[in-house]
Amino acid sequence: MRDGVKLARLGLPVVSLVTEEFWEQGNFVARSLGMPDLPRVKLPHPIAGMGASYLDEVAEAAVDSIVERLAR
Repeated sequence: MRDGVKLARLGLPVVSLVTEEFWEQGNFVARSLGMPDLPRVKLPHPIAGMGASYLDEVAEAAVDSIVERLAR
């Protein structure tokens, strides 16, 4: 979330990717940094260490939501 806020403040289009486990923490960070509406997409948890084929599945499932939020 912090990276997303930094990039958004530079005027770049941003969608933060946040796993389910950290979703509420992401909400807190976004609010505390003054960007409660920063676009984000919820991913399953865990992601790390799950292998390339699993990452491909997660990316395929998330890509439409990411593009949709970038288009807003």
